[in-house]
Amino acid sequence: MIKELTWRKAIDKVLGASTTPLHYKEITDKIIADGLRTSLGATPAATVVAQISTSIKRDGASSPYIRVAKGTFTLKNKSAAAGSPSEVKPTPTVEDSEEIEEQYDIVSSFGMFWRREAVQWAATPKLLGMQQLGATPVDFNKQLGIYLLYDGREVIYIGRSTDRPLGRRLYEHTLDRLAARWDRFSWFGLLPVSDSGQLGELPTTFEAAKIIPALEAILIEALEPRQNRKRGDDLSAVEFIQHEDPEINKKRVKASLEAAMEKL
Repeated sequence: MIKELTWRKAIDKVLGASTTPLHYKEITDKIIADGLRTSLGATPAATVVAQISTSIKRDGASSPYIRVAKGTFTLKNKSAAAGSPSEVKPTPTVEDSEEIEEQYDIVSSFGMFWRREAVQWAATPKLLGMQQLGATPVDFNKQLGIYLLYDGREVIYIGRSTDRPLGRRLYEHTLDRLAARWDRFSWFGLLPVSDSGQLGELPTTFEAAKIIPALEAILIEALEPRQNRKRGDDLSAVEFIQHEDPEINKKRVKASLEAAMEKL
């Protein structure tokens, strides 16, 4: 059994074994797949990029990491990390203007095309999502922000959750005039997510310069215009995949057992 490594050692091991620079989500996926860490928290990808970015910012030239493109990193000396006899010359670092646009100041998290049937609907439903498979599920019931309802792939309604949280607003749409018209939903949240999976407080102010790219990113991600060649800037860094409410599976198993008993 492989002993669990610290985040830094796990990152170094993955980058050291790779022949090419890796995006931080690829680094995270490799750490999980290789079992280098079992304690992942709720935001493993965010933890990985924070570990690397903090080192670059704090340690400067002495940092072992180099950013070669948006969200993509390599080790400064691959021969030391990977045991290679020759040193790999990484791509020069990108200019400051090309640095990763931090969306955490506006959009902290989002989910795309989540299934209505994967939620046990109630006044306070569990809206469970994971940043990566194996990560701690986060309940976004109390998230605030913007949401979209879909009938198939068509957007039929756009709403906001401000005075009432996301879970409550979606629950209301299972009872109102839209109740029979939607089967999926997407959402974009403003409350930050901690590594333990707790939602934080809504910021009192937002930096004006970051509002425009955040709005652009939300529109591109939600509407998927055919002529846009990129997804919303770095929203992929905080995307959460839906995790079905365990209560639904319990009911499914119970129904199957009851059906089997009736046939006896």
